[in-house]
Amino acid sequence: MLTFGLIGCGSIGGFLARLLTREDDELAGRARLAAVAGRDPVRAGTLAAAVGRPATDVAGLLARRDVDAVLVCTPSGTHAGLAEAALRAGKHVLVEKPVDVSPRAADRLIAVARETGRTLGVMSQHRFDPAARLARTAIESGRLGRVTSVMTELAWWRGPSYYASGGWRGTPALDGGGALMNQAIHAVDLVQWLAGPVVEVAAHTARLAHPGIEVEDVATASLHFANGALGTLLATTAAYPGRTARTAVNGDRGSVVIDDDELAYLHLAQDGEDAPAYGAYGAADQSAEHAAELARDRTRDAAGLLYQPHRDQLLDFCDAVREGRPPLVDGAAGRQAVAVVAAVYASAETGRPQRVDTGAPADGRQEERLP
Repeated sequence: MLTFGLIGCGSIGGFLARLLTREDDELAGRARLAAVAGRDPVRAGTLAAAVGRPATDVAGLLARRDVDAVLVCTPSGTHAGLAEAALRAGKHVLVEKPVDVSPRAADRLIAVARETGRTLGVMSQHRFDPAARLARTAIESGRLGRVTSVMTELAWWRGPSYYASGGWRGTPALDGGGALMNQAIHAVDLVQWLAGPVVEVAAHTARLAHPGIEVEDVATASLHFANGALGTLLATTAAYPGRTARTAVNGDRGSVVIDDDELAYLHLAQDGEDAPAYGAYGAADQSAEHAAELARDRTRDAAGLLYQPHRDQLLDFCDAVREGRPPLVDGAAGRQAVAVVAAVYASAETGRPQRVDTGAPADGRQEERLP
């Protein structure tokens, strides 16, 4: 049994608190919530009362001997500082995305996790969607052939009330950026998990529909992957009334499309198969053949979020702590996503392609930077 303390009582903190305290056969005996803490004692008290757990401040939560691990669900720019304090208090840590708002902050946090010997994970629950797992297996096994291109699009809408709901939203210091750092960080993580690391970007950003914020509400980027594949990225919170997120990975022997976290298209070429010279134009979809692999618990929280992917990530984190291994989404994976976002912002600011900062190797030696 891994006992969690929760820091941050906003929307995602409330969701995770409800997940950890609901009657869930899969989490029962594996994870439980001991206490909650937040910057606003009134909000913390309200959440604590709703889930039947005590409320405390951060220092009090970190001092609790019955807390094995801490969930950090505060504004993005505070993640590394709070997570470091939890690690130094002897707790394992699972940080809500992004790990923080800069690669350097992520580096400091990863170093503290290594120093303390505690487990560090970053919430990126879409890796646990059945469609994403199936796509990853197909790509890893070579069923798509050589990956040639990737397209990911997150065309959402966020109204003025969303940005007004917290003073940190839409600020560089605490949100770290806009549509890309906050919303599309999930897509950036997912495409790299599927197609490998991005090594260079060329990008533009703009603020077109939300004049009251300090960050972008539209970002576009051309992506160059380490394996040679090319990709495109669109992230926006200015697409009224909001559409689904969509990611496509194409290879020379197959293609896969994930739309709204579900498998929308899959074709894996069979031995000896030869497509028409002008292609199939979207025909030959094999996704229905994988219905059993795509089955999932579709129970939703009052906030509208599916429980299944977050629950599966929590279970993976519990297993990682017990087995002494890194979780599926560890600190390095969280840093990799943030480094790509930082490169997009740098490219947009300078008007030039930008190499992605890969950081220092695990042994701490400084890696030679690419020009």
